[in-house]
Amino acid sequence: MDTIWPPDFANSRDPKYIVLIQSLRAAIRAGGLPNGARLPPVRELAWQLGITPGTVARVYRMAVEEGLVETTVGRGTFVRGGMVTSAPEPEDALLTSVPRDEVDFRAVRVPDLGQAEVIRRGLQALAESAGRPYTDYPTGETDAAARAAVARWIGPDRAGPLGPEDIVLGVGAQNTVIMILQALLHGAAPVILTEELAYPGVRHAARLLRARVVGLEMDGEGVRPDRMEAALRRDGAQVFLTAGDVHSPTTLRTSVARRQEIAELARTYQIQIIEDDCHCISRPEAPGYRAICPERAWYVSSLTKSVSAALRFGYAACARGQADAARQVAQSSFYGMPQPMLDLCADMLGSGEAERIRAEVEADARARVRAAVNLLGQWDITWRPEVPFLWLNLPQGWRGSTFTRACEAEGIQIKPADEFALPDGRAPNAVRIGLNAIREPGRFEAALSRVSALLAAPPVNVDL
Repeated sequence: MDTIWPPDFANSRDPKYIVLIQSLRAAIRAGGLPNGARLPPVRELAWQLGITPGTVARVYRMAVEEGLVETTVGRGTFVRGGMVTSAPEPEDALLTSVPRDEVDFRAVRVPDLGQAEVIRRGLQALAESAGRPYTDYPTGETDAAARAAVARWIGPDRAGPLGPEDIVLGVGAQNTVIMILQALLHGAAPVILTEELAYPGVRHAARLLRARVVGLEMDGEGVRPDRMEAALRRDGAQVFLTAGDVHSPTTLRTSVARRQEIAELARTYQIQIIEDDCHCISRPEAPGYRAICPERAWYVSSLTKSVSAALRFGYAACARGQADAARQVAQSSFYGMPQPMLDLCADMLGSGEAERIRAEVEADARARVRAAVNLLGQWDITWRPEVPFLWLNLPQGWRGSTFTRACEAEGIQIKPADEFALPDGRAPNAVRIGLNAIREPGRFEAALSRVSALLAAPPVNVDL
């Protein structure tokens, strides 16, 4: 095992962290580092190998994310043999509960615009109809109406020509993305490319599927093609998972020209593109990746942010000719969506109720964005009129963690940049503020005013 662990840096031109993580993976999978073995502390291993502690720490974080090792404060880092033996820590949960007396600017939630009554009426109509008996499993025939309604809802401008046969349904966008990844990823150590800052669900999906996530540097137009090509040459990725129209947390929209460049890279390197459009609540005119590269791109979204999160209704417009693979994963996982939910959502999409609610949600978001920009416009914020959150680059004197704690002390929950950073990535000094509706009149504005006041009064002593 000496040829695998520890590694020999002298015979490789790759960056030291790449050599080290590859060596660690090989040693664990070959049994040279058995399950339960304790790895040296960061500084000790760095001294042994003649590299920086930062490089070792970076590799240990990557190994934790891949499920190869686990780190316990006060005990050390131990080999897990690639098997996940414990649940994610509570602070890493995708869904968090905010106490009623606090202001939730942490998540991005759809406002209450009467959806409950629409859903109640729809369910009542289904109960009173003499239609389906609701006793058997859903099939390709019984979900056909819902798939046809979704195809019309997405439309050809966004995802290119598509019909019901191209649509696969899931339990929200996160579940749908995981299904597609299951259909596409292969091999012992699959690699997913994504933005250098990514929605935490990307990490969760990768951990679940034992995949490694590689973050790509961005500029004002999206992911940089040169960085993407370098990663493809170095890491041999199979999938590029991206939020092309509304990137969370930065609000960035990838330009059409940049999407075309990335589509060419996908064709050249034979990779698939998954565009997660779940944060887009508007009707953008720019074509998505599937319209540009239909043979390699998948379009994923849901009704969660635009209509109702309670419906848990997600969908994918599959890459041309590949729907059967995703459908097989869905059938193997949960047989299919509950038939009453299929019929309810098909009716809401077909009747125009879903579009009416979506338009009201967008109008409500635009009003809240205007109010937020009026109150926080003096600070370094990135925003778009139709995106219900903003990206705040913190002024000198504040760090993401300390500012988040200061807001918590005021009963305001926000999300710092480090929650979007990948294991081997960097977190800018910034926070995302979700502009959620608040029932009590004036409380939304008062909370943002308090945020602005905090920004103007950084702590005297800052731990840099």
